[in-house]
Amino acid sequence: MPRGKIVKALSGFYYVQDKERLIQCRGRGVFRKNKITPLVGDEVEYQAENDLEGYILEVFERKNELVRPPICNVDQAILVFSAVEPDFSPTLLDRFLVLIEANDIIPIIVISKVDLIPSDVVRERVESFAKDYQNAGYTVLLTSTVESTVDKDLLPFLNDHISVFAGQSGVGKSSLLNVLRPDLELKTNDISSHLGRGKHTTRHVELIPVGTGFVADTPGFSSLDFTGIEVEDLTYCFPEMRERSGDCKFRGCTHVREPKCSVKNAVEAGEIPQYRYDHYLTFVEEIKERKPRY
Repeated sequence: MPRGKIVKALSGFYYVQDKERLIQCRGRGVFRKNKITPLVGDEVEYQAENDLEGYILEVFERKNELVRPPICNVDQAILVFSAVEPDFSPTLLDRFLVLIEANDIIPIIVISKVDLIPSDVVRERVESFAKDYQNAGYTVLLTSTVESTVDKDLLPFLNDHISVFAGQSGVGKSSLLNVLRPDLELKTNDISSHLGRGKHTTRHVELIPVGTGFVADTPGFSSLDFTGIEVEDLTYCFPEMRERSGDCKFRGCTHVREPKCSVKNAVEAGEIPQYRYDHYLTFVEEIKERKPRY
C-alpha cells in the first residue's frame, strides 16, 4: 500500500501528500472505535482509487504530538515574537519555550518588526534579550519584512524540516510566511489598539511547502498550561539550567531551596538572567498548584 503525509485536516477529510499527488482521504471507521485521530504531520498508509476518494488504513508511530494546535512529528518550532506592537514579552516566550522543550521540539526564536523599534533605548532592550537567549543556547533571529531579509536568514532553517510557526497574535507570523511564499497571500490584520492584540487570521492547521521543508501555519496555542509537565521535568526545559544541574550537590535538585545549588550560584554570578530564574520559580509554583491536595 502507498504511504504519504497528512498535510491538511479539514471538515472530516485528511489530505495526504504522496510525492506530487494530494489525495483526499477519510479515516477508517475502526479509528474511532480505537480512539485514533489522524493528525496533520502523520505518516500514513492509504488506499485510493482516485485523488478524491481515499481511505487512511494505518497511522504510523509519532515522535511527538501537540494538542493545541493538533499536529505531530514536528522537528522545530519557529517562535515569532515582535520587538514592538505588541512589545517583546520574555515571560510569554519562556512559557512557549517550556512547552516546546517538553515535547522534544527544537525552538528557534524569531524577533520580528525590528524595523518598527522607535528608539535606541528600546533597541538596546530587545538586543539584550536576544543576547540572553543566545547565551542560553537558543538560535535567535532578528527580522524585518520591510528589509526583506527573511529569505536569507530564516529559509535555511526551514529546509528539510517540519516547522511550526507559533507565537502571540499580531506578531507577524503570516507576514513572514508571505515573504517566504508570496503566492500564499495569507491574510494579516493590524493590532487592535483597543484590545492590544491581533485577531486570529488562521483557521486550520495546514502544512505548507516552503523551500525543501514544510511549515505549519497554525491558529496558535489556545492554552499554555503545563499539563503533563512535572517539577522534576522543568529543569530540562531550561537549557542553561539543564547543563548545570549535574553540578548540584543533591540529586534531583529543583533549584529552589536546596543548598549548594549550581543553578542558583549561576544566577547570583549573573551567568543566568534573574528574569529567567524568576520565570522558572513561577512555573514551579504553577505546576505545584495544579496537583490535587488531599
